Amino acid sequence: MRRALSWFRCSALVLATACGSGRENTPGNAAKTAGTTSSSFRVALLTPGPISDQSWNGGAYQGLLRVRDSLGATVSHIQTKTPAEFEEQFRQYGAQNYDLVFGHGFEFQDAAMRVAPDYPRTIYVVTSGSSVGANVAGIEFAFADASYLAGLLAGTMTKTNTIGVIGGSELPPVKESFAAFSRGAKAANPKVAVLTSYLGNWDDVSAGREQALAQIGRGADVIFQNADAAGLGVFRAARETGKALIIGSNSNQNGVAPDITIASVVIDLPHAFLTVAREVKSKTFKPRLIRLGSESDVVTLVVNPAFQSHIPPAAMRVVDSVRRELAAGRFDPRASQP
Repeated sequence: MRRALSWFRCSALVLATACGSGRENTPGNAAKTAGTTSSSFRVALLTPGPISDQSWNGGAYQGLLRVRDSLGATVSHIQTKTPAEFEEQFRQYGAQNYDLVFGHGFEFQDAAMRVAPDYPRTIYVVTSGSSVGANVAGIEFAFADASYLAGLLAGTMTKTNTIGVIGGSELPPVKESFAAFSRGAKAANPKVAVLTSYLGNWDDVSAGREQALAQIGRGADVIFQNADAAGLGVFRAARETGKALIIGSNSNQNGVAPDITIASVVIDLPHAFLTVAREVKSKTFKPRLIRLGSESDVVTLVVNPAFQSHIPPAAMRVVDSVRRELAAGRFDPRASQP
């Protein structure tokens, strides 16, 4: 959930479905190459970080591939670095009459709203965004719901009564999820203290490791990270010290370090992307704020099956009970008290 303004730049990746293969190109050539295929439905993705993060950006890229494979779309991906690049690439895809462009992260909203009026035939969709225009839509993920459930587990599993959260940058969706996580932890264990850290970027694995080591040094034995590629450093610190358990985010990260990962707060980005793309392709899409929460199964807490035997059965019963309340709309973790 995202995102920040300082990232490494990578080359554009273009997948030409007509020939069944993908080719790497410079950003300037990406859309041009995609446009040479025979598919009449074209979809692009801008990510603010590398798709190798096994988290937010990797999940979005898998969503793009799902659209390609399910709908026969020509697809293109570009990793962007700055707000100026957000706008530049939005304009490039609009000028080439792409049908749908995803800006993957809260920070793409302003650029989408500026560019969209100039390219009314292109639909711009911003994930974790709330802005809506004539051809702009936002997708809000109820990340706080599953984060609250993760907090229930963290409050139960801690032995030191100190847990931590580590984020890439202090964006509203991230802050909201951390607040819900803290509420869940304190509901399970009123004695728990929560350490909060933001790295100021989403790509620096070393920074993620150092911040995790600092929290572990202060007694944190469960850490919930939402830091994309930098979050891999949090896993590394936990493995090195053997003193902390991790809760993953955005994608299913239970396999990153299965012996120390309790669960992951997962967004099914491929499902969300495909749902939107189907509407756009069928010309039934209406720009709006799309809210995807517990009732949609797009955002879920996925307990690590390799770790589940270490979780007290009573804790799982509580998690399952609250999960049902969330799905039924009878409980809001944002309104609950710590």
